[in-house]
Amino acid sequence: MTARYVAPMAFPRSRPRRLRRTPALRAAVRETTLRPAQLVLPIFVEEGLDGVGPDGAPASTPIDAMPGVSRWGIDGAVALARRAHDAGLGGVMLFGIPTVKDAEGSGAWADDGIVQQATRAIRRAAPDLIVGVDLCLCEYTDHGHCGLLDGHGGVQNDATLELLARTAVSQADAGAEVLYPSDMMDGRIGRIRDALDEAGHDRVVVVAHSAKLASAYYGPFREAAGSTPAFGDRRSYQMDPANGDEAVREALTDVDEGADVLMVKPAGPALDLVRRVKDATAMPVAAYQVSGEYSMIKAGAAAGYVDEDAVVMESLLAIRRAGADIVATYFALDVAERLAG
Repeated sequence: MTARYVAPMAFPRSRPRRLRRTPALRAAVRETTLRPAQLVLPIFVEEGLDGVGPDGAPASTPIDAMPGVSRWGIDGAVALARRAHDAGLGGVMLFGIPTVKDAEGSGAWADDGIVQQATRAIRRAAPDLIVGVDLCLCEYTDHGHCGLLDGHGGVQNDATLELLARTAVSQADAGAEVLYPSDMMDGRIGRIRDALDEAGHDRVVVVAHSAKLASAYYGPFREAAGSTPAFGDRRSYQMDPANGDEAVREALTDVDEGADVLMVKPAGPALDLVRRVKDATAMPVAAYQVSGEYSMIKAGAAAGYVDEDAVVMESLLAIRRAGADIVATYFALDVAERLAG
């Protein structure tokens, strides 16, 4: 029997799979990279948490809602910062948990405040590491809101700006090289920038939380920082997650007021805002992979539903691909050490 001739199928000349064929080819054409220097590690520093634990390591308070994350005393924060330095991270971001809180949040600008002490200690131990500090009052107020109350359950915007400016100068005096204003008061970036410049801190970098959504993803952080509002919520000053145009307007305003970097928070649920802010401003953009994102990945991995390492790497690459130059993440140290390995 004579074989019949079958004409080859008419495939297109372009075959994208050619470049996916081997690990070397895939690496050669990879568009998005992830390096330790692009990652920032948040660290919670608790006042009065001194000494060592049963294992001889610096004392710490594990955060139940964030497995693998703890509050640290100054010694523990210094040890963690040294690891961050050795891993090549792009810096740390300190959050303070004071022993005493008041209506103004005066611990935020105290010369001997917990983040001021921790900043000095880390700068001595790891002088080449970029030390950043969260600039907000919510961790220091006894009511858990991000500014002075107006007596009617709201937050006073303009009066709060003066306290934020005072805090910024105090943190810079302690040696902070980067400040992260996260309060979302109107006009705070300009007031903070003026105060820093007047105090001789014109080289201090301001990373504005330009698009900080009033997000459900912050839940575990409130346990970590002890900053749950005593009443109400923060929707009157943080952004409605439904709004994208507003995020761009906020970012452009912060650029005009002197911000050096623009932050989008939370990162994963707002990848579109990362891209829009980057395109609209052409500024360096940071994104914060927040506590809820971290805890959800941890819970899924603990249940065996997902591969933790793979999901973490994919989520961080997505944030970078969206346009973030810097990513703050509780996974920073693990990822950096994994990349090095």
